[in-house]
Amino acid sequence: MRGNFYENERVALFIDGANLYSAARSLGFDIDYRRLLKVFREKGRLVRAYYYTALIEDQEYSPIRPLIDWLDYNGYTMVTKPAKEFTDAMGRRKVKGNMDIELAIDVLEMADHLDHVILFSGDGDFRRLVEAVQRRGLRVSVVSTIKSAPPMVADELRRQADDFIELSELAPLIARNPSERATRPAAREPDAEHDDAPSESLMRSA
Repeated sequence: MRGNFYENERVALFIDGANLYSAARSLGFDIDYRRLLKVFREKGRLVRAYYYTALIEDQEYSPIRPLIDWLDYNGYTMVTKPAKEFTDAMGRRKVKGNMDIELAIDVLEMADHLDHVILFSGDGDFRRLVEAVQRRGLRVSVVSTIKSAPPMVADELRRQADDFIELSELAPLIARNPSERATRPAAREPDAEHDDAPSESLMRSA
C-alpha cells in the first residue's frame, strides 16, 4: 500500500460509508472491515475509526443494520442519521442521506488530537476541509480510486491531499474472502469474536 506513515503518529479514519461502498463495488470486491482496521492499526497509533452512513428509519428491516451493529461492536465509532426519501420530477423515488457535514465537523473537532487524517471518500466537496486541516499542521491521505470508469475521486480532492491511496492497491489487504461471503449470510446476527462484518450491500449515496 502506498502512502507515508510514521510509527508514532496519531491516525484517525473517517469513512464515508456509501462512497467507499460504491468505490469498492466499482472495483468488484467487498470490504472486510476487520482487515481494514488491522491494516491501519499497524501503520500508526490509531486513535479512532469513524464510519458515516444514513439510515431509512421507517423500513421494517434495514439491510445495512447488521453491518452497523457489527462495526459498532468491533472498533468503529458509528455516526448515523435518518435518510430522507422524496419523489423527483419524473416520479422516481429517491433517497438522500448526505453525511458530509457530520464528517467535516468530526475531523475539525479531532484535529488537535491527530497527526494524520485518513479520509475514505472521493467527494470533491471535501477539498476545503482537507485544506483547513492541513493548515493546522496535519497530513491528509485520501482513499478512493481512479481505476473505475468514471474515476470515483474528484481531481481537486486528489491534488489537495498529501497522499492518495488507490483503493485497488489496498484491495488485497482489505478485500473480503468470497468463500466466507458464500458461507456466512450477511444478515445473520454479528458475533464480535467470530463473525466477519456483513457487506454494505444496499447502501445508496445521494
